[in-house]
Amino acid sequence: MMQTNRRSKKIRKGDHVLAIAGNEKGRYGVVLACNGDKVVVQGLNIRKKHAKKVSAAARTGIIDIEAPIHISNLRLCSEKGEPLKVKVRTDADGERELYYVSEGKEMTYRSMKSGRE
Repeated sequence: MMQTNRRSKKIRKGDHVLAIAGNEKGRYGVVLACNGDKVVVQGLNIRKKHAKKVSAAARTGIIDIEAPIHISNLRLCSEKGEPLKVKVRTDADGERELYYVSEGKEMTYRSMKSGRE
């Protein structure tokens, strides 16, 4: 059976996320890239790569790169690093948006509309 390449509707490039499982548990960062169900987060899941000189402009030696993390190990969080429980609602214009409840008030996190439209 062929597996489809699904994207997360809630985690997107530029979002702040908190690692909830794995070696990086408890650390947070900003999403740099999304590829299906894997996400690259700035400062999380750092790996060493031995790079050979290919051209004068390329970095050589041992370099640190962020490896992808599965989205099931991440949770959206605020800029302070507090985890958020986001829900989906439809606003007055008919657009879907993510929101969370903070201190009894509903706060909008962001729109669900794709940036490509």
